Amino acid sequence: MRHGEVHNPDGVLYGRIPGFHLSELGHKMAAAAADDLRSRDRSYARLFASPLQRAQESAEPVSKALGRQIRTENRIIEPTNAFEGLPNHGKNAAFRKPKYWHRFWNPFRPSWGEPYRSIASRMLRAMDDAWESSDDGDIVMVSHQSPIWMAHLAIANERLFHDPRTRRCDLSSITSFTKRDGAWVEVGYTNPAEPLLANAIDIGAV
Repeated sequence: MRHGEVHNPDGVLYGRIPGFHLSELGHKMAAAAADDLRSRDRSYARLFASPLQRAQESAEPVSKALGRQIRTENRIIEPTNAFEGLPNHGKNAAFRKPKYWHRFWNPFRPSWGEPYRSIASRMLRAMDDAWESSDDGDIVMVSHQSPIWMAHLAIANERLFHDPRTRRCDLSSITSFTKRDGAWVEVGYTNPAEPLLANAIDIGAV
């Protein structure tokens, strides 16, 4: 599950910067995702969340809906990024400034932050450990757009380099995986907060 909309009035790339909490709309999005999970005919074994505030806040309604304690999982955190704190949208966006262009020397890695392979690997390790430590029931992980999409690409055996604008990972969306014959497969994608997206601002993700 991805977190809900973040309060980000300055439109910066927030990355791992502390203090970026959910907006009022973001809380509604997280509640919609929690309602979706509760409505499924499933049992839930554990609930994990990234240590960042927006993920922890998004996990709170899930915890209440499912009756599961939030466990912090550092490996599902947002990746690092050299542009944290800088404008991420419009004419003042950092990527438009020549003084930052040296950061783009290798977009396939990428050179401006944590390597895609590193993000995918830590996500898959966290998923593996959660799967192996839970005997019965689904596991919910509240994470961020980039890590979720990296897991998706790695599991689908697709190249990790991509255009971030093509990610299918909306705010408070739920991407579902399971293991079959020892291998991860993706089994579903739902968008419980879709009716709220028209009024959302989603410009601070890595």
